[in-house]
Amino acid sequence: MFTFAIPNKGTSYMATNIIEKLKWRYATKKFDAAKKLSEAKLNILIESFNLTATSYGLQPIKMVVIGNDDVKRKLLPLTMNQQQVQNASHVFVICTETKMDAEFIKDNFNLVEETRKTPRAILDPFEAFIVDEFSEKSKASIDTWMAKQAYLALGNLLTVCALEDIDACPIEGFEPEKYDQLLNLHALGLKSVVVLAVGYRSNDDLFSGLKKVRRGVEEVVIKIS
Repeated sequence: MFTFAIPNKGTSYMATNIIEKLKWRYATKKFDAAKKLSEAKLNILIESFNLTATSYGLQPIKMVVIGNDDVKRKLLPLTMNQQQVQNASHVFVICTETKMDAEFIKDNFNLVEETRKTPRAILDPFEAFIVDEFSEKSKASIDTWMAKQAYLALGNLLTVCALEDIDACPIEGFEPEKYDQLLNLHALGLKSVVVLAVGYRSNDDLFSGLKKVRRGVEEVVIKIS
């Protein structure tokens, strides 16, 4: 016998509220430099990044969190002088590993074993399969795959920001190599992929009051019943 949960008023309100939050969200063009994220809000975003889904659960990504004003100022000319980087409360630099090999994969499965107490008899075949699969991929292919994981994290963070009333602006217009050099990412085995500025919108950001432009559900969603 199947049972069905009937949404109550609270559930309906929550769904409506999520849509309203997503409508409220926009790519913030001007942050209020005086308004900073609380530690609680910052930690929500950090944990959300950690909980982001990644292919095979391998997490080939890391995030550099920058709140230091001097560092943000140095990033400004490396980001096409986009003021969001300087005025945001924090700047997140989402990075990928520079080395994705069998050892990395095996370390992940060791973590699974330690966390879940999963028997090696179950883990070993899947581990061998993934190691073999990645051994056949080119470095360019693996780099592309890892970059996709970074964008999964970006999308997740944008949604969480909206739900937490945090403004955000994703930024692709930056010089990755110069970011890597300034932040010493190569020494950490990382390279920057995408940037996310977070904080609170300025009251005089004209873009905050503009209507959201989207093609519409009828245009972008195809239903197959």
